[in-house]
Amino acid sequence: MPTMADVARSAGVSVATVSHVLNETRPVLPHTRQAVLDAIEELGYTPNTLARSLVTSRTRSIGLAVSAISNPYFTEILQGVEAAALERGYSLLIADPHDDPEHERKVVQLLHERRVDGMIVAPSADPRGLLAYLGRHAVPAVLLDRVIDGHADIAPLFDQVCAENTEPTARLVTHLAALGHRRIGLVAGLPGLSTTAERVNGYRQGLASAGLPLDESLVVPGNSESAGAERATAALMSLAAPPTALVTANNAMTIGALRALRAQGLAVPDDIALCCFDDFAWADLFSPRLTAVAQPSKEIGAEAVRVLLERLASPDRPVRTVRLPCTFVHRTSCGCREREGEDGAAGQDRSAPSRLRSEEIRPARSRQQSARSQRVPQPKRSGHPEHPEHPEKGTP
Repeated sequence: MPTMADVARSAGVSVATVSHVLNETRPVLPHTRQAVLDAIEELGYTPNTLARSLVTSRTRSIGLAVSAISNPYFTEILQGVEAAALERGYSLLIADPHDDPEHERKVVQLLHERRVDGMIVAPSADPRGLLAYLGRHAVPAVLLDRVIDGHADIAPLFDQVCAENTEPTARLVTHLAALGHRRIGLVAGLPGLSTTAERVNGYRQGLASAGLPLDESLVVPGNSESAGAERATAALMSLAAPPTALVTANNAMTIGALRALRAQGLAVPDDIALCCFDDFAWADLFSPRLTAVAQPSKEIGAEAVRVLLERLASPDRPVRTVRLPCTFVHRTSCGCREREGEDGAAGQDRSAPSRLRSEEIRPARSRQQSARSQRVPQPKRSGHPEHPEHPEKGTP
């Protein structure tokens, strides 16, 4: 097996220069660096990462702790993290905290004991133990998706990367209001998560912007999972004056809501309109196709890696929160007709969130304009939403 000394002799440089090229510990002239890389390729040299970590105190590894890894949203985040890490020569260690605060602290400790250089973590609804551990051990970390601005009293501040939540949710509400809906229900996420609070706030802002009153009975937690959303939707539809439109706050809760509506024989959008936060690859395969807010999940993962590596390079730099914009994907579950010439991509509006002009809205049936304050019509037995296999637990 070739050694670093063999590489140095082949490239005509010192062992120290080879080390600098491998560990990026000192600038090396481009032609010298290329000579070293050519020698490594020719000899088939494989660096001893364990020995290198003993010298540099770095393992070139990143710990990633996110719950519901099987969910399409977090799967795409993971893909973004992995691609960005590998591009920069870092390996990835992954753990699932299961959204349980005690288990979260344990898996973060295990990743820390593996001597990862830094961590990317999506905090649970009660992140105090996690944040206390990261702060006590001075672990370089980036908080992903769920921010802790509301927990500044219980933990030191960390860099954070997430999507915009408030304005995109308001966009869904104002879109439904422009269609004539006056009772718009929200199937909210797990209480305690920042994403839940921000999307509920966006829902309220959307109502205010549309001049609609807030009815707290129309906001029911679905706990960020399919089964919880099914119960929440059933509760909403059992109200004396049920909603004529629903906003679901993540992809798995959209599935639960559709199940509950199907169980009651209600068709989307003929009996009730539906918009969802979170787009996913098969949302376009539903009947009707789902109007949604799409999060830039892969970009969120890649940005988290970039922010973490900048933190490793400059430990004393000010902390920051990076929010990435979302995309409004206009399809037909909201009650709008298919627009001529659209394909499966379905009317993506990449402009900044804003209230749609009235001439852009074409309700699927005139009945929607005249019966918004009345009870939903009697259940139908046709036109039920159809959907393929799906995750049971969704994004936060």
